[in-house]
Amino acid sequence: MFQQILALIIILFFLFKLYIQKRKNEISKNEFLFWLLFWLFSVLAIVFIKKIDFLVASFGFSSSGINILLYLSILLIFYMLFKIRIKIEKQDRIITKIVREIALKNKK
Repeated sequence: MFQQILALIIILFFLFKLYIQKRKNEISKNEFLFWLLFWLFSVLAIVFIKKIDFLVASFGFSSSGINILLYLSILLIFYMLFKIRIKIEKQDRIITKIVREIALKNKK
């Protein structure tokens, strides 16, 4: 029970930080909604962890619901890292192209 309360306090902190970022227009509306839904889903997962344990057991898995949530969160992190890497590579190509064009333009 203590772990659940601690996790909920940490999530409330993140929700507060998210609200501050949105108020300062540091993040877009879509990004705000994504993270808001993510943290609200996390709250639901923490509150209903016993029901998730039961659901996981009914599918025949031997691990607890928290382990399944941990595995899913790791998969989400790897997916997000992959997407970030693709964006960085794309920006790198664009910057290289712009710098090349400026260098050729200045050479003439």
